[in-house]
Amino acid sequence: MLAGRKECFWSIIRGQLATFLEILKIVNRKTPKVGFVSLGCPKALVDSERILTRLRAEGYEVAGSFAAADLVVVNTCGFIDAAVDESLDAIGEALAENGKVIVTGCLGAQPQKILDRHPQVLKITGPQRYEEVVASVHEYLPPVHEPFLDLVPAQGVRLTPRHYAYLKISEGCNHRCSFCIIPSMRGPLVSRPIGEVLREAEHLARAGVKEILVISQDTSAYGVDLKYAAQPWRGVERRTRFYDLAAALSELGVWIRLHYVYPYPHVDQVVELMADGGVLPYLDIPFQHASTRILKLMKRPAAATNTLARIAAWRRVTPDIAIRSTFIVGFPGETEREFVELLDWLREAQLDRVGCFEYSAVEGAAANALRQPAVPAEIKAERRARFMELSAQISAARLAQKVGRRMPVLIDAVDGDIAVARSSADAPEIDGTVRIHGAKGLKVGALAQVRITAAGAYDLEAELAQLS
Repeated sequence: MLAGRKECFWSIIRGQLATFLEILKIVNRKTPKVGFVSLGCPKALVDSERILTRLRAEGYEVAGSFAAADLVVVNTCGFIDAAVDESLDAIGEALAENGKVIVTGCLGAQPQKILDRHPQVLKITGPQRYEEVVASVHEYLPPVHEPFLDLVPAQGVRLTPRHYAYLKISEGCNHRCSFCIIPSMRGPLVSRPIGEVLREAEHLARAGVKEILVISQDTSAYGVDLKYAAQPWRGVERRTRFYDLAAALSELGVWIRLHYVYPYPHVDQVVELMADGGVLPYLDIPFQHASTRILKLMKRPAAATNTLARIAAWRRVTPDIAIRSTFIVGFPGETEREFVELLDWLREAQLDRVGCFEYSAVEGAAANALRQPAVPAEIKAERRARFMELSAQISAARLAQKVGRRMPVLIDAVDGDIAVARSSADAPEIDGTVRIHGAKGLKVGALAQVRITAAGAYDLEAELAQLS
């Protein structure tokens, strides 16, 4: 009996030793490393996160440099000429420093443009082709997958800081704005079912994300392609539409920020949610222009809307609402009178945050075929400068009204006793910041109460009032 027990004991030891040796072999095995370049808008960033999450789950590591990678994936942008040039330059840099490059993203919808400059790329896929990208990586860099050693966080791989994340609710767009080629690259609107979106948002909140930024090409059209089909979440039927999504997200107890919203009538209901505090009082609406004729040439869906009246109504409901927008100057046929009309509109609208672009004739855009005179480059540049000068004056005046007020902010960075934060009026990387003095003890991702002490053209200065 004793001999049998000894043999059993040694059998267990030999088995454990064999397992340990196998683990050592796995640990010492060379892990495939993928370099990644993500260009363009937050929607493309979410695409990159999805690809990286899948690759990381399969045992790939993300390399910190081209030299350290076995292969590089470049997620491109092709919206305007400057973005195309940036993408082509990034591909060239990756090829020069690594040699093995797979290209995806919006510019991938025009493969010949890439091949003309870089014929040595391994594969080219278009936007939203997650499976094709992963399959291409498998082809040129086979995975070495060991599930019990691979760790992927519950929220997936993120390219943003841990305390905020982008939540993409749909792909594509049903509009056919004459200056835009996004629909030809990304296709028509395809909404994600609301249950799927809310489960992802819930995972993010549980993982410690303090701010969720909702993005799509047309956020307020969410669900129209699904005929607003309902799905259960937290025991309640939720319809796949903009208001229902915003209302459900407000239950998560984190900051919810809404981007790329067209001013359809039902947006008014969402502004009421902001007044109740469930959603940040912030709307990102791409107005693009104020001239009725130019808006019609642009084929903007809100061309007939009295936007000034809508903005005034929103501010009556939610006085602290921050409105950001983007505009195009120098569109074909734009006259000086129409540009002045835009400036007059901006003076009355008093938008909190704006961006302005000089019109760029993107290849494939319908605006290229308009029988309208081109605006000379020097005039486009001069108009943009005048527009941004006025917007800076408006921003400075609106920010000055905040001096002396207390407000909650989200901490993005801490350096000694100085912290850089954002208020509800500030989206990361595109809006202003709140610089906090005497911030010792604050941590990145924390919410803090501050008192505003000074204001500039775009940023605020503050002192710590109370941690929350």
